[in-house]
Amino acid sequence: MPTDFMISLFHRPGTLAAASAALGDAGIDIEGQCAYVCEGQGVYHLLVSDAEGGRRALIDAGFDILSERRVVVGRLEDQPAAAAALLSRIAGLGINIDLVYLAADGQIVLGGDDPGGIQRALD
Repeated sequence: MPTDFMISLFHRPGTLAAASAALGDAGIDIEGQCAYVCEGQGVYHLLVSDAEGGRRALIDAGFDILSERRVVVGRLEDQPAAAAALLSRIAGLGINIDLVYLAADGQIVLGGDDPGGIQRALD
């Protein structure tokens, strides 16, 4: 099951590399990622397929997991308005999206209160 971990990082050189290395050293593939700074605090979203292994690797390396949740991963066509069409279809079903980022191989990662509904919109 695709899982998004949101972890807290210090906003300084090397913290993204250390979190990525913790997963890589444990044999966990990072399938997508997004990082940003909010009010001086680093926030790092990581998409993995092995939730248990990812959780264990991050905790063992001393990272603070702010959230862990199931997300939906789907194919996004590389053309103008593709994201708008997909997000409009989801919105048309009354489903709210609160997380979106791009992952490897043209995939889009979507999170919200209704992962099942999001998945149905993609099918």
